[in-house]
Amino acid sequence: MTKFLLSNRFDICWFWRKKNIIKKRKKIKKNREFQPAQFLAISFIAAILMGTALLLLPFTTKSGHISFVDALFTATSGVCVTGLIVQDTATYFTPVGQIIILTLLQIGGLGIMTFSTLILLAAGKRISIKDRIIIQQGFHHKAPKDIKSLIKRIFLYAMAIELVGTLSLFLRWQKEHTWLKALYHSVFHSISAFCNAGFSLFSDSFLAFKKDAWINTTLIILIVAGGLGFLVLDEVKSIFLSFTKRKKFKVSLHSKLVLSLTFFLIVFSFVFFLLIEWGKSLKTFTAKEKIFSSLFQIITPRTAGFNTIDLNSLSFAVVFLLIMLMFIGASPGSTGGGVKTSTIGVIFAFIKSKITARDSVNLFYRTLSLELVIKAFTVVTLAVSIIFLSSFVLFLTQPGASMREVLFEVFSAFSTVGLSLGITMKLTAIGKIVIILTMYIGRIGPLTLLYAFSRERAYGRFEYAEETVMVG
Repeated sequence: MTKFLLSNRFDICWFWRKKNIIKKRKKIKKNREFQPAQFLAISFIAAILMGTALLLLPFTTKSGHISFVDALFTATSGVCVTGLIVQDTATYFTPVGQIIILTLLQIGGLGIMTFSTLILLAAGKRISIKDRIIIQQGFHHKAPKDIKSLIKRIFLYAMAIELVGTLSLFLRWQKEHTWLKALYHSVFHSISAFCNAGFSLFSDSFLAFKKDAWINTTLIILIVAGGLGFLVLDEVKSIFLSFTKRKKFKVSLHSKLVLSLTFFLIVFSFVFFLLIEWGKSLKTFTAKEKIFSSLFQIITPRTAGFNTIDLNSLSFAVVFLLIMLMFIGASPGSTGGGVKTSTIGVIFAFIKSKITARDSVNLFYRTLSLELVIKAFTVVTLAVSIIFLSSFVLFLTQPGASMREVLFEVFSAFSTVGLSLGITMKLTAIGKIVIILTMYIGRIGPLTLLYAFSRERAYGRFEYAEETVMVG
C-alpha cells in the first residue's frame, strides 16, 4: 500500500512538473520578443519584393517587359548592393528603371532601418528600443550615447561624400555630354561607387576610362570611403580635427585594425597585381595606365564591382587574388560586404597568439575576448559553407561553365561585389535563384541569418561528461 501511494505521488509530481515546463515554454514563445536579426532579415526581403514589383512595371524597361526572375535578380542585386546583372542596366532599362535601381542600392547601402529611422525622426516620432538595437548592430560596435546623432552623422557623411563625388565626376563628363546627361551619370556613379554597388550606365563598366586619371581617382576614393565604415569615417574626421587643433585623440581598436588592414591589403595587392600582370594583360598599357588600372582593379574587388580591365584576360594567380579580396571584403558598418576586414584581423591575431604560445589573444596591446574570437571563426566557417553549397548547385545547373567562372561568380555574389567572368547573363532560372539567395545571405551576413532562425534562449542548462577526439 505504501509503495503504491509513493508511486502515485511520484507520478503526480512528475505530471505537474512536466505541465509547468510546457506552460513556461508556451509562455516564452508567446511573449517572445521579435529579434533584431529577424527584423533585419525580413526588412531586406520586403525591400527586395518592393523593388521587384516596381521593376515589373512596363515603363521601367525599354521593351516594356521583364521576367519575374530577372526583376527579382535585379532588385536583389540593387538592395544587396552587389552589381551583378542579368540585363544590361544601360540599354535594357529606361531612365525610370535606372532611378528605381539607384534608389534600391542607396537604401540597401545605407541600411533600410537607417532610412526608416530618419523618416521617424523627421516626423518627430520616438525611436523604439528595437530600432536602436538594430542600428547599433549595423553601424556601431558599442552602444552609442545618442542614436539620433548617429543617424544624422551617417546621412551627413553619405550625402557629403556622394555630393563631392558627383561634382568631381560632373567636372569631367560635362566636357563630353550635355550638362543634364553629365549630371545624371555623375549622380548615378557617385552613389553606386560609395555604396560599393557596381551598377554602371556603361555597358562595359569603366573599360573606356582606363586612361582617365581623374575618374579613376574619384571612384577609388569613393569606394574606399564607402568600404571603411561610418564609425571609422567619424574617427578619421576626429583625428583630422584634433591634428589641426594640436590635440590628442584616442583611436579605437576597431578603427586601428580596419585602417591598418585596409592599407596593407591595398599596398600588397597592388604590388602583386602590377608585378604579375605587367607583361601580360597590361602589356599594351602605358606606365601610367598600368599603375592606375592595377590600383583600381585591386580596390574594386573590395565589394565595389567596377572594372577597367577585361577580367578574362587576367592570369589564374591574379583571379585567385581577386577572389581572396572579395572574400575579405569591406569593413563592418560600411556599405560593403564580405566577411569583413576586422574578422580576418581577429583570426590572424588568434593564430599569432598560438604561434607565440600566448594564452590570450592580443591586438595593438589590447586583449580580445574569447567570445569575439569564436564569433570571427563562426562567420568565416558559415561563409565558406554557404559558398561551397552555392558553388556545388551551380556546378549542377551550369554544366558549360568552368570551375573558375563558377567560383568567381559565387564569391562575387556572397561578398556583394558584382564582378563576373561573364556567366551571369548565361545563368539558368535555378542558377539565378542560387545567386539571389547567395547575394541576400551575403548582404545581411551569415551570422545574422543564423541568429534570425536560432532559438532565443535555452530551456535548460546541462553539460555532458567531457571526452576528447584527435584533431589535425
